[in-house]
Amino acid sequence: MIERLKKAEKAILIGIIRKNDTSEKVKEQLDELAFLADTAGAEVIDILTQRIDPPHVRTFIGHGKLQELKQLIENLKPDLLIFDDELSPTQLRNLDKELKIKIVDRTNLILDIFAKRAKTAQARTQVELAQYQYLLPRLTRLWTHLERQRGGIGLRGPGETEIETDRRAIRNKIAILKRKLEAIDKQNTIQRGQRGHKVRVALVGYTNAGKSTTMNLLSKADVFAEDKLFATLDTTVRNVVIDNITFLLSDTVGFIRKLPHKLVESFKSTLDEVREADIIVHVADLSHPDFEQQYNTVNQTLAEIGASNKNSVLLLNKIDKLFGKFDLEDNGNYTDLLSHLQQSHFAGLQSELVFASVKEKINIDRFKKTLVHQVADTYRKVYPHYPFEVNR
Repeated sequence: MIERLKKAEKAILIGIIRKNDTSEKVKEQLDELAFLADTAGAEVIDILTQRIDPPHVRTFIGHGKLQELKQLIENLKPDLLIFDDELSPTQLRNLDKELKIKIVDRTNLILDIFAKRAKTAQARTQVELAQYQYLLPRLTRLWTHLERQRGGIGLRGPGETEIETDRRAIRNKIAILKRKLEAIDKQNTIQRGQRGHKVRVALVGYTNAGKSTTMNLLSKADVFAEDKLFATLDTTVRNVVIDNITFLLSDTVGFIRKLPHKLVESFKSTLDEVREADIIVHVADLSHPDFEQQYNTVNQTLAEIGASNKNSVLLLNKIDKLFGKFDLEDNGNYTDLLSHLQQSHFAGLQSELVFASVKEKINIDRFKKTLVHQVADTYRKVYPHYPFEVNR
């Protein structure tokens, strides 16, 4: 018997245009929201925007736009609305009362994807904690909402069990999850201490920049990688040997614009792999139209977790999407453009810089050589009598 495919929920996206936003920036942000919606399993059927700054305190969008949205709902019959910002409990309650349709904000959407992607006990615990912290102030509105429609996007995980309707029960659950994560954190700290005297390298980057593909290439691991946001949540650590130099390589959760603070808190244990790394490899998608914003988002997140002053390699990935799959090394236009990028965008950069395509294996030898030289230099500083040589 052939299993029926679950029908995608139809969604309308709602975003606001703030005072200093350009039309290009708004389009890129809504494109990302559409990608998030697709990753969660929704089909985007329309997009509604309003120029308003700040958002309306009661309903996020203004009264006139709210009436327009009501008409849109009547005409298109969507299953849910997705807002490109975190809505306050008051905004959620008022919108729910006015529109009488399932409403998911950006934070809830990301949490939903994380719940879908989490595989290990640690990742599931981290996501569950963030979900409960998100749900607690929205509890009254949530259970009214669930009486009308259960399941689907934004309601995976803890939101489906009626036993959690009491706030005290939710707070107790949060306390239990925090203690569980503290125990996991202690266990991970012990495990990191038992890895021996090896240099640690952490892969970081915006979600879908190519971290897991880079991990697979360097370590010959089988880390799940696909063209979706947050394809992997679980930290993977592998022993890597390049030119007889061995080091530990970890792949971590991808960063994203407006990454919910609750998730950063919950994933503290996972992000310790980044904090405690000797070297950071920042994988960035050079072909993405919003490259600079993504690059800055990652750097801001690294600063927030106290990992911005480490030795690093900036891997500018997916150059094949910019230039095509030809012999990039012998092409003058390619060389001139990259030289211009290096001088205009990355002048004074402290990181080692490599332009490459991990998927198409372009400039990979140079990337490996750059990385292994950093690893070797770190060994020399930390273990000056370590017996090895690296050919330069």
